[in-house]
Amino acid sequence: MKFTLGFSPCPNDTFIFDALVNGKIAHNLQFDVLTADVEELNRLALTGKIDITKMSVHAYAHVAEEYEICESGSALGRGNGPLFVSRTPIDHSKIPRLKIAVPGQYTTAAFLLKYAFPTIEQTVVYLFSDIENAILNGEVDAGVLIHESRFTYRNKGLQLIADLGKYWETTTCQPIPLGCIAMRKSLPANLRRLFSTALKNSILFARANPDSSSDYVRMHAQEMCEEITTQHIAMFVNDFTLALGEEGRGAIQRVLQEIEKNGGKTV
Repeated sequence: MKFTLGFSPCPNDTFIFDALVNGKIAHNLQFDVLTADVEELNRLALTGKIDITKMSVHAYAHVAEEYEICESGSALGRGNGPLFVSRTPIDHSKIPRLKIAVPGQYTTAAFLLKYAFPTIEQTVVYLFSDIENAILNGEVDAGVLIHESRFTYRNKGLQLIADLGKYWETTTCQPIPLGCIAMRKSLPANLRRLFSTALKNSILFARANPDSSSDYVRMHAQEMCEEITTQHIAMFVNDFTLALGEEGRGAIQRVLQEIEKNGGKTV
């Protein structure tokens, strides 16, 4: 049986999936691979158009009846959450009225913005890589940065309003649950087990052979410099990626509870 497999072109995803999709580990799976921005993957999951995919934990809250989370492959951690930034310092009393760029309605970044600042009134969706320039060009008053933008915003003169991940950690005492790999529950149980094992083996291979994936990572990283690529992988691939464990699943459950408490609303 052939299935569709989606993940982002970001270094942490291409790093952990390289061995799986490029024949470096043994498995009996067949798949069509799609690499796309996480918000595009979120929307494919929301419409049930992809079998196994990376998705934001925020998006997972809306498809939990149809998808189950793999034990391996998630992006969780500490000190690696999205950053809320602006071109000039912002008085916190003005935040509710700002026009704020977010990297997708169903991203965990958008959820964490609303979690930290529940009275915000206006968000605008941008591709994550366009948000820095949107702020600098005055298209928006502020924005939420994820991925490699976390490492570059200061060099571009942007100012930190709030570390949204730090706020989550401080108020919940939980790691930051950013993204996960989820499988359609309608897939055969044996296929889901095979995939889960293969993904874990792919991550183990990547960690044991970090240079093996460099060409695949570089191919998808576009113009990202090697230093930032290395920082990106180090920040987002960790022990939670190998296995969520009780702590990781507890953090994801907390996001689901917060969204349910808010009536399932998204920003």
